Amino acid sequence: MAVPKRKKSRSNTRHRRSAWKASAPTLVKTVENGRVVYSRPHQAKVVEDSAGTPLFLEYKGRKVADA
Repeated sequence: MAVPKRKKSRSNTRHRRSAWKASAPTLVKTVENGRVVYSRPHQAKVVEDSAGTPLFLEYKGRKVADA
């Protein structure tokens, strides 16, 4: 395991950690069956039946995987 040769100061450690920020995911607004739906771009969505049971994954109108 790597061990630092010198002690890293508290201010340097906190400055390094503060550089990492969480960002909000980008969402795309679409209208499906009269409802406004927000989804992430370029991700497969789950297609469900009327009971809410997941059937398969769909991307760009095509079935890509079973759920």
